[in-house]
Amino acid sequence: DVTSMVLALRRKVNIKVRQPLQCIMIPVLDEEQRAHIEAVKALIMSEVNVKDIKFVDGAAGVLVKKVKCDFKKKFGKQMKAVAAAVAEMSQEAIAELEKNGSYTLQLDGTDVLVEATDVEIFSEDIPGWLVANEGKLTVALDVTVTEELRREGVARELVNRIQNIRKSSGLEITDKIKITLSKNQQTDDAVNEYKDYICNQVLGTSLTLTDEVENGTELNFDDFSLYVSVVKE
Repeated sequence: DVTSMVLALRRKVNIKVRQPLQCIMIPVLDEEQRAHIEAVKALIMSEVNVKDIKFVDGAAGVLVKKVKCDFKKKFGKQMKAVAAAVAEMSQEAIAELEKNGSYTLQLDGTDVLVEATDVEIFSEDIPGWLVANEGKLTVALDVTVTEELRREGVARELVNRIQNIRKSSGLEITDKIKITLSKNQQTDDAVNEYKDYICNQVLGTSLTLTDEVENGTELNFDDFSLYVSVVKE
């Protein structure tokens, strides 16, 4: 569930899975929920390509939650008053509603039981983050791509493109290659930093940056192009 929610948030802002992101933040309702997520934490991080998962107290106020009524005529004449009271619920009250599945409101001196099925609970997006809710589960994704993360994303993208060239060229899986890549100010720093990583991933014995690549394959990115030559050693 966490993985599918995070992947949906990535699609929402058009950030590919190959682009690493820093963090997912998950407000936990209880220790049982934390333990379940902890058990698959490494798998989630691998699947959605994030560096870290942080847990926060569900009522800590890091993520501001809102509630709106989703009932029909359940409360009769009190419906408007109940809706108004629900809209004013505190973060602690919302957390209790999520945890227990119900919450008792005090309305004109009487108790009114509001159940989780009567309302929709959602989180407001916070600057630099996207938030998704499904039932008792909330995830917030840090969508800020730092320069460091951008360089790693470029390296991962180049690995993918070069692997595709290997396949389309009919190279055997064990064949070693020499790579020549055209210089570009948007990628040179990433190539230099991740040169060993790229070579290890694609069985490259060398990776050379040059001004012009002869007989190269064009690689189209969002706002620029590169040329790469892949030659069997």
